[in-house]
Amino acid sequence: MSSVRWVIGVLAVLVVVAVLIVGYYVVTVVQVWRAARADAARPSDAIVVLGAAQYDGRPTPVYRARLDHAVELYEQGVAPLVVVTGGKIPGDRFTEAGAGADYLIARGVPDTAILRETTSRSSWESLRASARFLFDRDARRVVLVSDPFHSLRIRLIADEVGFDAVTSPTRTSPIRGAGEWRRLLGEGLRVSVGRVFGFGRVARIQTAARAVPVRVGPVPRHWLS
Repeated sequence: MSSVRWVIGVLAVLVVVAVLIVGYYVVTVVQVWRAARADAARPSDAIVVLGAAQYDGRPTPVYRARLDHAVELYEQGVAPLVVVTGGKIPGDRFTEAGAGADYLIARGVPDTAILRETTSRSSWESLRASARFLFDRDARRVVLVSDPFHSLRIRLIADEVGFDAVTSPTRTSPIRGAGEWRRLLGEGLRVSVGRVFGFGRVARIQTAARAVPVRVGPVPRHWLS
């Protein structure tokens, strides 16, 4: 009889833990959804654009939507600097930051107003590397530009690396409908894990995992964002 009670007790504890984990995840997804619909742009030291894929120097539609929004903010006088971020993957000739900078210049943003972060392959790496040269300029107050579903996580990462950050997501992203909801749910998981373990620690684990040669085909770029 005592063994039965022990099993029931263990099962009850497991059920409670499962309910708490699911509840935490659901609350986080709601927070991701709410952040996706908020625009908190305000006067700042810099606009930081999170990189996305480019093909032979040409930003993809997703990246162009982010860059176009950054141009709008720059023209409104939100900040005197625009930081473009993102390195390149093996086989690329251009970095995401380089392609983004060329696009901004073509849209009328002066080259002198653009800073390039050309080494990163994830959001945490982008913001951590950007912090190094922005802090040297005494620039900590930033507006982060990315897709709506990305807003909460990049703001939390920015807080972790020391920025005074708000988000202003693009409203012209081609990622819509079911694709957007898949990313919202994925962001709920990423934010949940990052809050518990720290976004920097998670990023370092991902970097270490990328260094391990596993022949499973190319890794989709959005997994690294």
